[in-house]
Amino acid sequence: MLSIIQAAGWPIWPLILCSVVGLALVVERLISLRERRIAPPKLLDEVMAVTRQSLPAADVVAKLHDNSVLGQVLAGGLRAVSADPRINEHGLRQAFENAGRVCVHQLERYLNTLGTIAAAAPLLGLFGTVVGMIDIFGSQAPTGGSNPALLAHGISVALYNTAFGLIIAIPSLMFYRYFRGRVDEYALTLELAAERMVPHLLRFALRTAPAPTTPAA
Repeated sequence: MLSIIQAAGWPIWPLILCSVVGLALVVERLISLRERRIAPPKLLDEVMAVTRQSLPAADVVAKLHDNSVLGQVLAGGLRAVSADPRINEHGLRQAFENAGRVCVHQLERYLNTLGTIAAAAPLLGLFGTVVGMIDIFGSQAPTGGSNPALLAHGISVALYNTAFGLIIAIPSLMFYRYFRGRVDEYALTLELAAERMVPHLLRFALRTAPAPTTPAA
């Protein structure tokens, strides 16, 4: 491998950097997008059971917020009702939506970088191949006395960059699509959980009595 890197020349170093960064991002996303860290299966039912009679205390809501991403969304709704006991359905839905946007943004972290690596790696490989071909043909004697075997070897060395770029791009693109699908799935889970919580929490919202109407004269 070291001999291939040395033979491919300096254009392969950006590809090596992309491979290291891409691998680190894949490992980080695999760890961060686990189900128990995003949306534990029984968390919503547990929250609804705890809040069946009354709203939980602030320290309980804080623990819920730190539990998972779904906990952050649910805690946002609980805090909205606690802060404004007269909140209406629109305001509560807006509170859930704002919390959901923040959480989805967290889930999408580093995905743009991984997608950029998947798109840029083949171009970097092609750039390295072009640079290598320029060096090969530029080193040939102008009288045409070139060695075909040496020329073929030089071309194969130049193509290392393209091959290395594809080796980086294909797994990066596959993991990017996989993580994008996981984020979409989790976003739907958060949305459905918020929909279940809205009517549940509206039971604790105070209703202002309608103003009495004066009979027409």
